[in-house]
Order: sequence, then C-alpha cells, then structure tokens
Amino acid sequence: MQVLAAVAALSLAAPARAATDIALWHAMSGELGRQLDKLAADFNASQSDYRIVPAYKGNYTETVTAAIFAFRSRSQPAIVQVNEVATATMTAAKGAVYPVFRLMRDQGEPFSLGDYLPAVSGYYTDAGGNLLSFPFNSSTPILYYNKTMFRDAGLDPEAPPKTWPELGAAAKRLRDRGAPCGFTTSWPSWIHVENFSAFHNLPVATRANGFAGLDAELTINNPSLVHHIAALAEWQKTKLFDYSGRGQAAEPRFQNGECGIFIGSSATRADIKANSKFEIGYGMMPYWPDVKGAPQNSIIGGATLWVLRDRPREEYKGVARFFAYLSQPGVQAAWHQNTGYLPVTRAAFELTRAQGFYERNPGSAISFEQITLNPPTENSKGTRLGSFVLIRGAIEDELEQAFAGHKSAQAALDSAVERGNKLLRQFERASPER
Repeated sequence: MQVLAAVAALSLAAPARAATDIALWHAMSGELGRQLDKLAADFNASQSDYRIVPAYKGNYTETVTAAIFAFRSRSQPAIVQVNEVATATMTAAKGAVYPVFRLMRDQGEPFSLGDYLPAVSGYYTDAGGNLLSFPFNSSTPILYYNKTMFRDAGLDPEAPPKTWPELGAAAKRLRDRGAPCGFTTSWPSWIHVENFSAFHNLPVATRANGFAGLDAELTINNPSLVHHIAALAEWQKTKLFDYSGRGQAAEPRFQNGECGIFIGSSATRADIKANSKFEIGYGMMPYWPDVKGAPQNSIIGGATLWVLRDRPREEYKGVARFFAYLSQPGVQAAWHQNTGYLPVTRAAFELTRAQGFYERNPGSAISFEQITLNPPTENSKGTRLGSFVLIRGAIEDELEQAFAGHKSAQAALDSAVERGNKLLRQFERASPER
C-alpha cells in the first residue's frame, strides 16, 4: 500500500504537459488590439493544449514585411494577419503558405466554406474555390450623415441619400445653410474606384479582376468611373465634396461637425459614435441610377489570417483548433459586435439579430445588408492584383490631380491605368507562376 501511495503521489506531482505556444503576428492596435488579445485569451481558456500568443508588429505593411524577413531566418510565426490588398502577393508565395482549406483537412477539423458569406470568402479563394486564408476582420464602406445638420438644412433626417444625384442635392442644401463642406470620404481608391466599380457591377481589371490570371490589365478609365470622378471634381469647386486626404484623414471632419455626410469604413462606426456630439444616421453607399446593374454589392476591406509553413507539426493542429473556435457563431457574433467588423458567417449575423443587437444599435446591420445585396458577380467578388498596395497609391496620386483641377478625370484615370499596368507587368515577370 505504501508503494502504491508513493507512486500515486509521484504521478500527482508530475508536471502537466506544457501547452504548445502558437505565435500570431497582427496589425491591430488600441481597442482592436485589446479585442484580439481577449479573443486569444478566451480560446486559451477553452482548452489546455495550445496557447495563442498575439504580437503586434505595426501596420499591415510592417506586419507582412516582418513576417517575410522572419521566414528567411526561419523564425516566422505560424499565423500572420495580412490585409486584403496583399492577397495576390501571398497567393504567389506558394512555398511559404499553408492554405487554410488544406490545413483544416489535414488536421481533421470540421470546416465548411459554405458557412462563410460569399462576398467575404470569395475574395480569398483560389480558382478552384478553395479557401487560402481565414476570414477574420472584414469591413465595407457605408454612408454616415449628421442628422442634426440634416434637420437644420430642411432635409429629412430619416432619409439618407440613396443615389449620387441625391447626395449632391443634399450636400448643396448643407452648404447653403453654412456647412463648411457637404460631404467627404476616407480611403479614396477603396471607396471611389474599387467599391464604386463593384457596386455598379463594373470590372476594375480584365481577367476577372485578376482572379483568372496574372496578365490582367486595369479598366478603371471606363466612362462610368470617369463620369463619377468628374462629378466629384466639379463638386470640389464649391465644397459640395471636399477631399480630405488618404486613409482615414477625413473621419475627424465628420466627427467635429464640419462635413454633414461622410463615406467611410463600417469598422469605424463605434469610433465615430464615441467621438461625435450629434445624432448619426447611416445608409448604404450611393449609386448612379443610370448605370445598368447598380446597385450590385459592395466588397470588403480588412484582413485575413494566413498560415505560414515550416513550423512544428504540433502547432498546426493548434492553428486548426483555433480556426474552428473562431468559426463558432457565438465567437463570430461577439467579435462582430465588439469591433464593428462584419459578421463573416450568416449564422453569426442571425445570432446577432436574435440577440437584439441590431435593434439596439441602428445602422449596425447596413454593412451586412450591403455586401449581401446581390450574389457577387465576377466584377463584385473583389480584386486579386499583384502589387496592389503600389497600384492603389498610383490611383490616389491621379485622383488628387483630378480633385485639384490639374487634370481632367479622363486624363487622371488614363494615367492611373498606365502606371498601374506597368506595376502589374513587373509583378507578373517576378512571379513564380509565370
């Protein structure tokens, strides 16, 4: 008995097997970073075999660059967060990437692509419809408006402008009543080229917006987009539209009551609500009613989680478990509600609605309704173009020339196409798929 007791005591004293650490490099700071940390902590608490270890590596470009350098020195993380415009670059890096569809199959974790919204998952699939990276934080542009300013201008505070002519008329009323600017916008290329094209069912590029091959060429100098940019440039002259810069530079101008209408990311909704001293209204992106096929559906921005190769086998089992955890409706719904990002599964949307979140938070369902307005087409599935970060920069250079009156809309977009196509050819020549 004494021997058995001693053996039992030794077995009880033996240390438990340590959890396998899994590095997740990301680009989320501030409140979003805290929400990601909480997500990882909740997963870690749900089981004892694996521990997700998030690490902030700077903005999206800095995070991807850090991962590339780390891969060369074999110190890469198992998971890295990559923004949507770098999808083509990651897709081309076949030797470095462990596709998510293959990971989940290899590790025997349940996973159904059909659970995810086509407008989200379609952006990150290959030609065979296989998911390459895990949909994580997705957003889409929506319209915000100042209800107080609308009332003061004699506009209906419950009726956001649905078309660009209606928006122009509303912006004129706001200006006539003394508003410094009628409307402004963030992320110029994402909203006024990429999403404008998708919402009007127009291609950004040939070859199915790049999904069908590396030999794509830009088509953004088409008559509909030229007309749109020309209208913005004309409105700029009287501040019906007032260009505020790239990225999120425009957002404070709406929050401080300077501009009555703002088009920006759905993911900034909570931030806008927290920092604005007026009642906010919400609407879908406007469209030109004379363009056949509009409105179609908007496309997403944000990022996905990519899995990198050459990590220990045990880590991949944990990554698959983590992705299965993230796929749960309750987890997805909480992430959506706490961050303002889209629910990437229909089950998460239905759960959020059943919980009364949309009723308590007017406008929070608009982003979902807009990306699911119609089934995605070849033109509204997204873009898959190499060097798109650089191409987007070239497009915004040229948009600024048009808004400043230095170039016509046609000349600006012709130049954007020429510059962008040069970048596409450089990417094509350097690609291992060539």
